[in-house]
Amino acid sequence: MIRKLLTVIEETHRESDRDIQPPTRKAAAIAVVSNPFAGRYAEDLSELIAIGEMLGGLLGERAVRILGIQPGQVHSYGKAAIVGEDGELEHAAAILHPKLGAPLRIAVEKGAALVPSAKKRGGLGTAIDVPLGHKDAAFVRSHFDAMEVRVPDAPRRNEIMVAVVVTDSGRPLPRIGGLTVGEIVGKDGLR
Repeated sequence: MIRKLLTVIEETHRESDRDIQPPTRKAAAIAVVSNPFAGRYAEDLSELIAIGEMLGGLLGERAVRILGIQPGQVHSYGKAAIVGEDGELEHAAAILHPKLGAPLRIAVEKGAALVPSAKKRGGLGTAIDVPLGHKDAAFVRSHFDAMEVRVPDAPRRNEIMVAVVVTDSGRPLPRIGGLTVGEIVGKDGLR
């Protein structure tokens, strides 16, 4: 079912002629999987839901590992999928929404906030911006961000590319106010 796994890390060391210490870091873990429903309508998408559950843990753990941090040190997370042209947006939704979140939350230790997500249809090399938000408090503006991901040879017509992104910080040089990391309560997913 999995054709390819990739991990990518992005570090920002300078912004607006200022050193960022420590650098802000984002890690993407990406899977390219076959779409069992490509080219045909199916009422029951439980097979894709199960794939999403498996990928939530696998990709979450890989993304945390590439950052070299403990799960509890993750600040933000997000998820996205691109379905190949013989699939439907609903196929991406089946992977992302019903069950991917629970194992991802285990991989990042907690995760009270909704996992931001994006989905689209596209061909080989299509890029997608994976939206990011603080894992425990949606109102932390310093962590509203995204990471662009793409795989040059995916998704093929009958595939789905799935990405999970985690960070060890917010944006570089945040200064638009709002709830700070130090003020997070982390119980309702908002504050």
